[in-house]
Amino acid sequence: MEHVDIDAVEESGFGNGVSVRRLTGALGAEDLAINHYQLEPGEGFSGGMHTHLDQEELFVILSGTATFETPDDTVVVDEGEAIRFAPGEYQTGSNDGDEPVEALALGAPADSTEVRVPVECRECGHEALAAIPAEEGMAFECPECGTEADLPT
Repeated sequence: MEHVDIDAVEESGFGNGVSVRRLTGALGAEDLAINHYQLEPGEGFSGGMHTHLDQEELFVILSGTATFETPDDTVVVDEGEAIRFAPGEYQTGSNDGDEPVEALALGAPADSTEVRVPVECRECGHEALAAIPAEEGMAFECPECGTEADLPT
């Protein structure tokens, strides 16, 4: 058994300016990623629309209201509600309200290495770029032809 005070876990970032407490290591979890978010109005869970080809994600809203978008839908998730995204399902989430959002993000399996963003490769036309952790934020390359790319701003 492992027990942790969430507030005692050091905050870190995902490269999008939002601080998060990564509980996975603090709890000794091996098969489940556990992240605790406190989002101020206008902040998001990630840097934008993305999918994990090798991980399902579940968000539990502990307080406030979060808005999640997919390419086809927008869903408002209130305190006490949860939302799940299957592997390969594009999504992004944010705090579009006026009050802070506190949430847990759970991912299984714990380590996702197959992250994609819905941006077409300029060289070969492949429909999505791979997001790869870099020293500062993320780098992007085509998984089909290997072309490195910058995301449009």
